[in-house]
Amino acid sequence: MAACGPYVSKMKTHQIEIQKFKAASNNQHGQIMFKVDALVSPKTPLEGMEPSSMLVMTEENARVLMALLKAQMAEFDSKKPKSRHGRHG
Repeated sequence: MAACGPYVSKMKTHQIEIQKFKAASNNQHGQIMFKVDALVSPKTPLEGMEPSSMLVMTEENARVLMALLKAQMAEFDSKKPKSRHGRHG
């Protein structure tokens, strides 16, 4: 595998275990940011498998994540201009 430039390095993989979601917000770049308590530990890639980080959470935290995502998506939608398509008058 050849390097594509001087800044290319091996991807570091981690296991990220969410303990608690504290807050969510979005910015002008279309990104959603979460403030979380999490345990982060290095994860050794398994031989023959593509390296990936793992995000782990309880069902309760998954439900909190879903609610936070819905709220942030609604906030994005409220900032978009309303379509005039379909209005004839």
